[in-house]
Amino acid sequence: MKKLILMLMLCAPMSLFAQKFGHLDSQALLQSLPEATNVQKELEAKGKEYEKQLTDMQTELQRKAEEYDKTKSTMNATKQAETEKALQDMYTKIQQTAQDNQKAFNEQQQQKLGPVLDKVRSAIEAVAKNGGYVYIMEKAAGQPLYVNEAISKDITAEVKAQLAKMK
Repeated sequence: MKKLILMLMLCAPMSLFAQKFGHLDSQALLQSLPEATNVQKELEAKGKEYEKQLTDMQTELQRKAEEYDKTKSTMNATKQAETEKALQDMYTKIQQTAQDNQKAFNEQQQQKLGPVLDKVRSAIEAVAKNGGYVYIMEKAAGQPLYVNEAISKDITAEVKAQLAKMK
């Protein structure tokens, strides 16, 4: 019995050394996927569209504010108050539009990028299970200062290959 316990105590630490760790660069993975690149282009186009909309609204507000500054001395108090309220309403509308655009952009990003990220996640899980990895780290997210290549293997290429099989 003592020998069995002694043997277990000696073998237990060795089993800890048998654990496999991996790391990958998910940004490189995403950049290598055509569907991720297409989604990124769509999102950039949508972002520019939203940006142009806000820029146009701000330009219009600035134009009306300058026009008001030039003509306010000739306006009666009621007209001044109406114009100031209209300018304030435009400013509020710009702020609301910016918030709405940001919310819509985030929703579109989740909707369009979600399936791509799920596919990448599935490929990572498949490689991890097939390779017997205990833990896979994101190389770029934590910005590790040091990765011991003898203990942790870069599985980015393996995940790319798995993604190619999934098409």
